Amino acid sequence: MAERKKDMRKIERIFVHCTAGSQKATVQDLWAEFKKKRWVNAGYHYVITSDGAIHQLMDLERISNGVQGYNRTAINVAYTGGIDSKGKSVDNRTDAQKKALRLLLKQLHKLYPSAKIMGHRDIWAKGKRKKDCPCFDAIPEYQDI
Repeated sequence: MAERKKDMRKIERIFVHCTAGSQKATVQDLWAEFKKKRWVNAGYHYVITSDGAIHQLMDLERISNGVQGYNRTAINVAYTGGIDSKGKSVDNRTDAQKKALRLLLKQLHKLYPSAKIMGHRDIWAKGKRKKDCPCFDAIPEYQDI
């Protein structure tokens, strides 16, 4: 995991995401999707695949494309999955993903102790959510971190 640099940007939030795709997606699949969207930077700093492997896509000092309007002050972390076979939102994290996500969030929170851990969907008021991502309630799940 990258170390925090002294001159690094101020991080206020650590957003948890799902990729809203297949749990079998690879890091290469994600990069292809970002390229298709014509993004220069990845959507996430880290992604956790279904086997629980943590993949760093970007250095933490770089700005990812996770949550429009909040990226300058955020770290974005995702797990592969988040939809079922019909394209409906579902929390389909594997046990390995749950364990790895918790571990990664603990490490990131040590680097940024004042950052709030929240789901992508939590940036909007509950009745005005634009997305279901990460398809589970991240705030209470990680409140002990």
